[in-house]
Amino acid sequence: MLQKLRDKTSGWIATVILGLLIVPFAFFGLEQYMVQRSNTTVATIQAPPTWWAGAPSFWPVSVFWRHEEINVDEFRQRFEQVRQQQRAELGDAFDAREFESVENKRLVLETLIDQRVQAMAAEQAGVVVSDAMVRDAIQAIPAFQVDGRFDPQRYQLALASQVPAQSPAQFDQLVREGLQQSLVSTAIANSNFVTDAELDRLIRLMGERRDVSLMVVPPPATDPAAAPAAAEVQAWYEAHLEDYRAPERVAIEYIELDMSALPAPQPADEATLRARYQEEQDKFASQEQRLASHILIEVPADADAAAQQAAQAEAAKVAGLARAEGADFAALAAEYSDDTGSSTAGGDLGWISRDMMPGPFSEALFALEPGQVSEPVKSDFGWHVIQLREVKAGASESFEQVRETLAAEQAEADREQAFNDISSQVVDAVLANPGALAPAAEVAGVQVQKLGPFPRDASDGLAANPALRQAAFSDVLIEDGTVSDPIEIAPGRTAWIRVTEHLPAAARPLAEVREQVVADLRSDRARTAARERADALLAKLDGGTTLAALAEAESLPAPQSVPGVPRGAPLIDESVSQAIFATRPAADGKPAHGVRILDDGTIVLFAVEKVVPGDVAEVPAAQREMLAGQIAQFAGMNDVQALVSALRAGMKIEVVEANL
Repeated sequence: MLQKLRDKTSGWIATVILGLLIVPFAFFGLEQYMVQRSNTTVATIQAPPTWWAGAPSFWPVSVFWRHEEINVDEFRQRFEQVRQQQRAELGDAFDAREFESVENKRLVLETLIDQRVQAMAAEQAGVVVSDAMVRDAIQAIPAFQVDGRFDPQRYQLALASQVPAQSPAQFDQLVREGLQQSLVSTAIANSNFVTDAELDRLIRLMGERRDVSLMVVPPPATDPAAAPAAAEVQAWYEAHLEDYRAPERVAIEYIELDMSALPAPQPADEATLRARYQEEQDKFASQEQRLASHILIEVPADADAAAQQAAQAEAAKVAGLARAEGADFAALAAEYSDDTGSSTAGGDLGWISRDMMPGPFSEALFALEPGQVSEPVKSDFGWHVIQLREVKAGASESFEQVRETLAAEQAEADREQAFNDISSQVVDAVLANPGALAPAAEVAGVQVQKLGPFPRDASDGLAANPALRQAAFSDVLIEDGTVSDPIEIAPGRTAWIRVTEHLPAAARPLAEVREQVVADLRSDRARTAARERADALLAKLDGGTTLAALAEAESLPAPQSVPGVPRGAPLIDESVSQAIFATRPAADGKPAHGVRILDDGTIVLFAVEKVVPGDVAEVPAAQREMLAGQIAQFAGMNDVQALVSALRAGMKIEVVEANL
């Protein structure tokens, strides 16, 4: 039997069948290999190849699609940037726990995906960012400017201060990539416009005024003694359980250490103050400053040797011209300098201290005498010819002049040291007894205090501090019952807390909230009665009755006439004004009626009697231009969003939420 099986599987037919089976398996394995995703991927974006925009996404054509990935490191870097930005904007109101929510992570990721989609579309469209565009974009960044002009030294210092430090070439590439991502969308946003007809129509609508008559009807009377039946209360309670849930709450005990409450330190002796003066002498001395101008012969840092030599020769020629008797350095800067930020000001760089200028530039400047011009000096931007115009010598204040300042600073330092020493002792006590606050309180010389229960959105007292609330509702403190790490309440104020009780969010029993349920039920009855009353009165107005006749027939307050009501006018309530301008005027010229029910059940009936459009001629040209720009900008943003949505629709995007 085995021999027969071997004979049948060794013939040419079996070989052909085996070959046919190998082909799809080989391609399947290749395709899986090409699109495999590592466990550090947060999102993948796949787009059709540039040479076949309409390529289908099924195999085997999908192997030719372009693949882009957003990895964990890239996402985390952006996430931290957004975190720091929001922390700076919100201050103490920043909620770190809420920021770490999955919804917020997806929001940040979607922004990254949108940018990558735009970059892929720009690449497919052949969009290229020129060196001039990169240079202009960098020079327009305010952080690199001094007195509104680009400053090369400020630029280099800013890059060097980054963590990690960046070279100009690295930053250029970063700017280039950003421009490539946003170039198309920015052009689309800026290309939107508003026609004169559209603008005129908007002005007529915005400036529209309406003549109206108003009648205020008191809320329908209700019988306060008419208590709802028990079954009705039960039904309302069951239908609105979410309205009667007690929020999650915690109770804590805490100790607080306040630096301002510590005993005043002993005044420092003379030797201590003099030692402090010696250590901080630079603080009481002003640095030497030099007023300088320069001429830049620009050459890229990665230019070849011939270009570098040519630029150096040009700089040497300019230096020779600047040293000539009677030479006008400002005129030479205007003629030869490639630094657009300073050439129009005669090459002026302003007053410069030694630590402002990196490397050879600083050394050359501080080796000059007033009026001298340097030899060409090399930097990442090219070759500089420097002129020293004036020197402002540094000066120092004597010990006697700053003695009071030193004494105040030493006292503050001693108080901070005492505060830090006690804080360290408290931390040691907590580590030795993590389940109790009493030992730490004894070390700090304070009493253990209690607070709560309070919810996550508490806004009173110590519970209003976001950092304290975040710690109090953390899973670790709730589950373990241990003392927290130090929590900074304010500068010089630190607290330690321990959660003593945790109350999860839960529905409150009917017996506990019966009064609130009955009050809500009565309010609903009143709203229903007000709506029925309003509908009945409005039906009579629509039937041809006037407000005046309705008021007389129903014994209601007489209507009031209010001519020329503009948009947004505070008529009784903001919602009333909105309802008036949302009412379509009657086509036959008769009054158009409407109604608005206020929160307290008051009914406001109104009649729109006349509509006067805004006068286009009254709008100044400058205001008209500003309005057109605002509308175009808003419409342009909508166009960009529509573009991104359309681009995403033509791509395959997958998110690995487990890696967020």
